[in-house]
Amino acid sequence: MSCCAGLLGIDRSAVLGAVIAGGRSTRFGSDKALARFHGRPLIDHALDNLATHCGQVIVCGRTHDGMSTVPDQPAAGMGPLGGLAAALLEAQARGLPAVLSVPCDAIDLPQDLLKRLFPYPAYVESLPVIGLWPAAAAADALAILDGNGTHSMKAFASRIGARAVQLAREPVNINTAADLERVERHGL
Repeated sequence: MSCCAGLLGIDRSAVLGAVIAGGRSTRFGSDKALARFHGRPLIDHALDNLATHCGQVIVCGRTHDGMSTVPDQPAAGMGPLGGLAAALLEAQARGLPAVLSVPCDAIDLPQDLLKRLFPYPAYVESLPVIGLWPAAAAADALAILDGNGTHSMKAFASRIGARAVQLAREPVNINTAADLERVERHGL
């Protein structure tokens, strides 16, 4: 991994950005990724935010016009960890050592997110789908998904010894249409 002074040892070109977008949006009530915030789909905000942190960006779990996409692994409907497993495998295929994952509603990532999550593996304690993960951990994610236990991001983080990071300001977590309306009305 090359070193970039502003990022304390991680070069953004060595990180594959992954928007985890394969969820069913059951709490939201409609397709959350396509819900509009300031006139644009939430997923487009997430992609723009992620592109400031990563050299390459993909969408996991769905297609999105103009973007490189990968299906969740080992199958659809396995939750965020299925999207992360797909991203980790894609990073390995591209020869990249790390994945920065975010949910499709990541509209307010801190500018120093990579710095805060380095050294990795690390994740945002309050929203573990936001994390910096080693591509080499794909087999660990798949093992959890193939097992009978909890298929959670925190189970994965625990398995690979990831550290939980608290941010100065927690990212917005939009789970319902009311959450989106509140953020739209009152700001971030």
